[in-house]
Amino acid sequence: MSSLFPMFLKLEERQCLVVGAGKIGESKIAGLLETGALVRVVALGSSPAVRKWADARRIELELRPFSPGDLDGVFLVVVATSSRRLNEQVHFEAQKRGVLCNVVDVPDLCDFFYPAVVRRGDLQIAVSTGGQSPSLAQKIRQQLEQEFPPGYAAWVAELGETRRLILASDLDQERKLDLLHSLASREAVEAALAENSALVMTGGKR
Repeated sequence: MSSLFPMFLKLEERQCLVVGAGKIGESKIAGLLETGALVRVVALGSSPAVRKWADARRIELELRPFSPGDLDGVFLVVVATSSRRLNEQVHFEAQKRGVLCNVVDVPDLCDFFYPAVVRRGDLQIAVSTGGQSPSLAQKIRQQLEQEFPPGYAAWVAELGETRRLILASDLDQERKLDLLHSLASREAVEAALAENSALVMTGGKR
């Protein structure tokens, strides 16, 4: 298999289809909702959580068999069923239409894979083995969670605000770059994390 192209994709306001609404489908739907995607779900049955999302009009839920026309106008589709035949049918129809497809736990029917992700606010670190060993990806994710504690979320937010101020300043370009690099140094990171940790312990009082 050729090398995968790592990227972070904007799905806000894009039409996404999920086929299957059991526990596995539920987790995939939840992930899509976090991105602001427009989610439509087609399934013969659904979990209670999926029904609640439908009742709240956060998703469109249609309890019926999959139809090839469900893929019209769709940007990507996630297939979460236990039927090999249905999985292959959805993948085949998606390929005909140029729709990105992920069939959960079937690497040979995937155009993209779900990585193991460490999230610290706007900081996201994704790990993928190309579907070869999700267990290894999860182990690496757990290691990264220890290396990048929750305090990174606040620090990255502060860093973003400081970056915007520097870029809007009258400093010359070289000085701006020097400052931005210094802000992302290990020493700056450790100092910021130590300060955030102290604020948590004192209830936010400086």
